[in-house]
Amino acid sequence: MFTKAWKEIKNGQIAPVYCIYGEESYFIDETIKRIKEALNTAEEAEVMTFDMDEQPVDLVIDEADTFPFFSERKLVIAKNASFLKASEKGKEKIEHDLKRLENWLAHPSDFCVTLFIAPYEKLDERKKITKAVKEKSILLHAETPKENDLATWIRSEVKGFEKSITDDAVDKLVEMVGANMLQLQIEIEKMALYLGEEGQITVHLVEELVAKTLEHDAFKMLNAYLSRNVSEALQIYHDLLRQKEEPIMLVGLLASNIRTMSNVYYLQKKGYHPNQISKQLKLHPYRVKLMLENRQRPNEERLLKALKNLSEVDLKLKSISGNRERYLEMFLLKAL
Repeated sequence: MFTKAWKEIKNGQIAPVYCIYGEESYFIDETIKRIKEALNTAEEAEVMTFDMDEQPVDLVIDEADTFPFFSERKLVIAKNASFLKASEKGKEKIEHDLKRLENWLAHPSDFCVTLFIAPYEKLDERKKITKAVKEKSILLHAETPKENDLATWIRSEVKGFEKSITDDAVDKLVEMVGANMLQLQIEIEKMALYLGEEGQITVHLVEELVAKTLEHDAFKMLNAYLSRNVSEALQIYHDLLRQKEEPIMLVGLLASNIRTMSNVYYLQKKGYHPNQISKQLKLHPYRVKLMLENRQRPNEERLLKALKNLSEVDLKLKSISGNRERYLEMFLLKAL
């Protein structure tokens, strides 16, 4: 959907009204960037942004109906279009004249591109205004691509720098960064620039250059612990301590990962497909895949025991003074 819309924008076929809903900010930022480039709105005066949580939609309509000064068309962005999602009556921060918006959508300004951004998982299909927006605008859904689509997108981004990437490097990149497309884009650009004349991104390069996240390191530390690889678990822990990470925060991350693992394995036992597990637990499919393909998968008893031991570490960190780093270190030394 975005590919088609971006192609039309590049070819100058720019619609008067767009609406993007969904939680993947990469698609929102990229669409804004491409519209700006197509309109050639170098002048910031020709880009107006309104926050629908703080300002009424009337301001958006009034601005869209005002002729631009420096170019043929301008861009008006309406962020947080919460009137398109389900909400409790009387709980809205701002009162919007939605009837006026419905009428305006039927005849939008041809000298302005208006972009409504609704960063929510779903829109309220029952609302008249939602139906009007769907009918009168280009509606785009900003959701994180599924595993295969994300891999295809990564290869496409890499190809844009005239480089290639190995399959295992794609897997390692997603493992380390997650499904954050903006961050993935930054890391791909960084590796492409580092390569210079060389043409391929490898696993070694990903491990060498990609910024490690706390979540990734905590997950890796837990896997090492559950695989009884004490030395690796301790090495990761000591690296995190050198980075000034607090033991109590690491305990919380480890416990959260154990609960997630337990839920993934429970749903698999119940016969859930990996994509169903991902949707049910709101996890990226690749993370579910990593857990299910783990050859040294811990059983439920080991996970519950690890969780119990972590709760004891948590209690000590909150109630006993002294060498705080030592408590979690002792937990990692006593491999289950």
